[in-house]
Amino acid sequence: MYISGLQRGRGLEIKKSNIYTVSEITTRIKKLLEVKFIRIGVVGEVSNFRPASSGHLYFSLKDKGSLLSAVIFRNDARRLRFELQDGMEVTAWGRIGVYKPRGSYQLIINRLEPLGVGALQLALEQLKAKLSARGLFDAEHKKPLPGLPDRIGIVTSPTGAAIRDILQVINRRFGNIRVIIYPVPVQGEGAGAKIARAVRDFNRWKNVDVIIVSRGGGSLEDLWAFNEEDVVMSIFDSEIPVISAVGHEIDWTLSDFAADLRAPTPSAGAELVVARKSDLQASVDILQRRLDKDMAHRLTDLRGRVERACRSAILHDPSRILRQYQQQLDELNTRLGLLVRHRLKLARSQVESLRERLDILNPLAILSRGYSFTRSLPDGMILTSSAGLKPGGQVETTLKDGRIISRIIEVE
Repeated sequence: MYISGLQRGRGLEIKKSNIYTVSEITTRIKKLLEVKFIRIGVVGEVSNFRPASSGHLYFSLKDKGSLLSAVIFRNDARRLRFELQDGMEVTAWGRIGVYKPRGSYQLIINRLEPLGVGALQLALEQLKAKLSARGLFDAEHKKPLPGLPDRIGIVTSPTGAAIRDILQVINRRFGNIRVIIYPVPVQGEGAGAKIARAVRDFNRWKNVDVIIVSRGGGSLEDLWAFNEEDVVMSIFDSEIPVISAVGHEIDWTLSDFAADLRAPTPSAGAELVVARKSDLQASVDILQRRLDKDMAHRLTDLRGRVERACRSAILHDPSRILRQYQQQLDELNTRLGLLVRHRLKLARSQVESLRERLDILNPLAILSRGYSFTRSLPDGMILTSSAGLKPGGQVETTLKDGRIISRIIEVE
């Protein structure tokens, strides 16, 4: 059966069997795309990166001509070694999937690599920048190593070459130092968490004076456990000094930056923390000879002082010391008497001066020179003016040697 129709002015005939619902056509497209593009790699630039609370990562891959939606589901996102960012050039491996509710297709990614640099290298650089910005690698946080530790804690694999090298160096240099080995895996899944726990356990137990975190050389992947943030933080937080002796001299890990001291090899780590017993013995011998020499010199000096004291006349006639003290006492008594008499003379002079000043200020002394003062009666107010006085009133006049009471006859 055919249905006639028009399209842009031209005749069109469509079979009824070619008419689909939206769901049907979407399903057909989904089957075609998902079968055709099962394992593909796509190169592009990350754009519109949106991490979801569910743990899924949504973004787009773009180039100059097109844009492709992409998603990394939670389980695959957990395996990413680096932080995804907008503008990053990547190579993505996965498959094409169609999201039926919107009829859109997207690249479902199960592996992602930064373009031009390995994922681990990029992750290492990103984490180093992050931890460095927090001050974890600053020199001010470094602790000094003990001069001669009594007990050394070693965090490493019990079967690797690193532990054999470390023990050989310790036995050769100072065989009676105690060593406590905390066995851990040094690579692979979960190794970082066990290394971090070992460092924290030593700090919790406080049973060692210094910790060596070590393993032999290897690739970046092999050494990755010593780059994990948990391991770096455990070393930074350690109250016990930590030496990082990981890999060979050309290798470096973030543990090296966080540790109080970095050793280029496991053997070098043991050499840095354990001095040669023979060198220490030589130093002790030098100090012993220096002490003997100093003590001999000191004894000679003391013996001379004792001999001089024995020849002293004072020891033969102790009364001479008493006579000297008696003479000093007499001199002090004489000086004290002179000082007391001088002070008394000065005090008398000050008293006489004060008496003269009081006499000058005494109003009665003025009366001896022919002056007097008069009070009105009966209130006793000193008169300074004739105002207010009336005939018949009484006044009292004070002279040098007595008083006169007068009655007023006239006020002029």
